[in-house]
Amino acid sequence: MKKAKLITLLLGTIIMVGCTDRKFHITGTLTNAKDSTLYFEHNTLDGITIIDSLKLDQTGQFEFAADTVSNPEFYRLRIADQIINLAIDSTETLQIKASYPGMATNYEVANSPENQKIKELALKQIALQNECQNIMANRPYGADSIINQLIENYKQHITRNYIYREPMKAYSYFALFQYIIIGNQARLIFDPSNEPKDNKVFGAVATSWDTYFPGAERTQNLHNIALQSIANARKTKQKVVEMNAEEAGVIDIPLRDNLGHPRHLTELKGKVVLLNFHVFASEGSTAYIMHLRDIYNKFHNRGFEIYMVSLDDNAHFWKEQVSSLPWINVYDNTGVSQAYTAPATVSPIIYLINRNNEVVRNPSQITNLEAEIARLL
Repeated sequence: MKKAKLITLLLGTIIMVGCTDRKFHITGTLTNAKDSTLYFEHNTLDGITIIDSLKLDQTGQFEFAADTVSNPEFYRLRIADQIINLAIDSTETLQIKASYPGMATNYEVANSPENQKIKELALKQIALQNECQNIMANRPYGADSIINQLIENYKQHITRNYIYREPMKAYSYFALFQYIIIGNQARLIFDPSNEPKDNKVFGAVATSWDTYFPGAERTQNLHNIALQSIANARKTKQKVVEMNAEEAGVIDIPLRDNLGHPRHLTELKGKVVLLNFHVFASEGSTAYIMHLRDIYNKFHNRGFEIYMVSLDDNAHFWKEQVSSLPWINVYDNTGVSQAYTAPATVSPIIYLINRNNEVVRNPSQITNLEAEIARLL
């Protein structure tokens, strides 16, 4: 079965299909941003790609262009961590007025109802994020339950007033992949991998896209997400990963490394592998990586490898962090890692795999990492 890619939006994602030599244009004025670099970026199934950039002058005027496609695409304008999300579905010209700092909320897109809806959704997501952060900061009794209820209320509102009203629209697709940060972890608002009822919401958009954008790769991916979530639910019920590790084979993780190359966990048969799920933005990450370097240097020549999966929410940050690391580094923006990470609540999460491609130690069984590796070698 083709693997679905479940990508978090405020990252909008649709892969390019049917590209032509026609262009769309994005023009506008961004005030209070003299000498700032404005990036024009395209979101794809494999992450964010920089299309163009320019250094703003005193006027703040800018213009970008790119090839149009036959189905909606998502792009964004960015200065540092301030982002304006945009949807394009034709050779239109979008005219934007914004002010920096605060451009993520202080902007207007002229004559574009679609992008006005995306702005509304972005503002609602920011408001939800702020509410959850305040609760986490104060930690009242039952904080987790309060946050869960806030998220559930948000989902009902977005489903009823946006997605179900016009599921064929790009803004409805955008809404499916919104997320918030709880602690250091990104949490999808609509998460069919853990909430089977969210499949209905994904299905509504997928069915509509079947009609309006038949054959689009994004349409197929929506269906694949639903199928994958069903499979993940079965794995969770059976406790595949948490069963006796000596009897557990490897569940493959097909992800791309920081150079864009596909890397499969199952390709490492014949080596002793440390399967590591890590958040580089987490506290203590630097010290932990330095410790892993020592272990890697000690055992690598004896047939030891590290397959490190990043669970960070920022792919650009991840690439910077792993650029000098000698082992295999991949980035999960698909949700495929949940077969291994669902039972855990903190990172790093580690498993040991023997030369026969079998999981022999899960997180709860590893007490002395170096000794366990040496024993397997």
